[in-house]
Amino acid sequence: MCYNIPYMIFSKPLDFLAIGDITTDAFIRLKEASVHCDIDKENCQICMSFADKIPYEFVEVVPAVGNSANASVAASRLGLNSALVANIGNDENGKECIESLKKDGVGTKYVKINKGKKTNYHYVLWYEDERTILVKHQDYDYQLPEITEPKWLYLSSLGGASEKYHYDIIDYLKAHPKVKLAFQPGTFQMKLGVEKLRPLYERAEIFVCNVEEAKRMLGKAGDIKSLLAGIANLGPKLIWITDGPRGAYFYNGEISYFMPPYPDPKPPYERTGAGDAFASTFVSAVALGKSYEESAKWAMVNSMSVVQYVGAQKGLLGQAKIAEWLSKAPSDFGLRKLS
Repeated sequence: MCYNIPYMIFSKPLDFLAIGDITTDAFIRLKEASVHCDIDKENCQICMSFADKIPYEFVEVVPAVGNSANASVAASRLGLNSALVANIGNDENGKECIESLKKDGVGTKYVKINKGKKTNYHYVLWYEDERTILVKHQDYDYQLPEITEPKWLYLSSLGGASEKYHYDIIDYLKAHPKVKLAFQPGTFQMKLGVEKLRPLYERAEIFVCNVEEAKRMLGKAGDIKSLLAGIANLGPKLIWITDGPRGAYFYNGEISYFMPPYPDPKPPYERTGAGDAFASTFVSAVALGKSYEESAKWAMVNSMSVVQYVGAQKGLLGQAKIAEWLSKAPSDFGLRKLS
């Protein structure tokens, strides 16, 4: 069963079709906690009193999020004809997700309602400007609908019952060679391993992950250039490896680049969705015909904006606002070749 939306949304070809799980995030702003890290500020853990009552500041509930949902919203706000393939339960949270997507102009024709199932609901423990997410993916009966051929297909996080679904997506891409693939793998996709999903890596026009994920996928450490080269050997044409607030690294098959972050106008408020904003904005800008450097600038601006708000979507910008921020960018803001 799918929701129907006005025909006009699909009266022109889809520019951007995202596939992935959708969820509601409940942000719990913690008051009393501590963070402990290794000396290099890695392997951090959040600690709270055990068997105690812990006060919190407030809770903010944000519907219709998740890597692919965030990407579909980013694409729509940037002017692309965008839609989402996802699963929800037949509950109030599912209805709220649909309404939120519609408000952002995202096509919901391919959002399937699963009778007897709940919509994914995650709890976000938010302390200072970082978060730890308690996740639970429902075991949906994943089935690829009869989808209109988009210009770009954006694939990201799916639940643990979706292995066969990935093979259906691979078959779809084989049958539609003109569709360009952007791949931002989620946790389960990385757990499946490269070999099972190798056709997706090889088919990807644009691939995005972070530094820790690159090391995990390749099964090795190393400097950033070796990580970029390792991912390139898996098949993607254009590769981004993000490094949080430190920036991101780009490889076009010939030259490696560093992209600095856009300067924060004020300290980040909450970092959920910064990576999604970067990845989906870069893909959207490329889909709009922008150069790789201009697309990277757009991506960094949107990532900067998202961390100024709660949740992954409130700070996503349209083209006019991105242009406004870029008019104030430092003179050296752009891609820099790695030596």
